[in-house]
Parts: sequence; structure tokens; C-alpha cells
Amino acid sequence: MPLLTLLPAGKTIEATEGKTILEALIAAGENFPAPCGDAANCGACHVFVLDGRKSISKMQRLENERLDAMVGVGSKSRLACLAQIGGENVTIELPRL
Repeated sequence: MPLLTLLPAGKTIEATEGKTILEALIAAGENFPAPCGDAANCGACHVFVLDGRKSISKMQRLENERLDAMVGVGSKSRLACLAQIGGENVTIELPRL
């Protein structure tokens, strides 16, 4: 089972392969915003994937368009509601926590 490390807290949680980063955060009891109900409309679940990016699903058009419309994103930006976890460990930075 892949591990998901959350920065800046340094906390590590178990994640299920094939689930999104947001699903893993919620399953671990993390209080993380998802006001649009995982519809990728709000961008509140923006995270930076620092390590293990090759293990995350490829970015699709909807996610790319949403990120293009946001301020404060970079090359490591992903939406936690759309980024599915593969079989390797991943490290993310939570900008709002």
C-alpha cells in the first residue's frame, strides 16, 4: 500500500492505489477542503506533488483548465480530487494547512 506524506506537517498516511489524493486525505481523517464535492470546480483542493509524481495519474484536460485559471500554481500543482495515486509513495505539500 503506497504511503502519502503530507508537508509541512511531515505526517504520513496510508493510501489505497487507484484512489485520489483527496479520498486518501478524507479516509485518514484529515480536514481538507472540498467545497465543490469533488467536481473540480473550485480548486480548493490544490496541492503540490513534490515526490512520486510519476506514480500519480496523468493530468486530464479538466484539471489542466482549472489550474490554468488559478493563482499560485506551478509545475508541481495538482487537484487532489482528480489526482489518482499509483503504487508508489507520494509526498505532497498542503498549501492551506
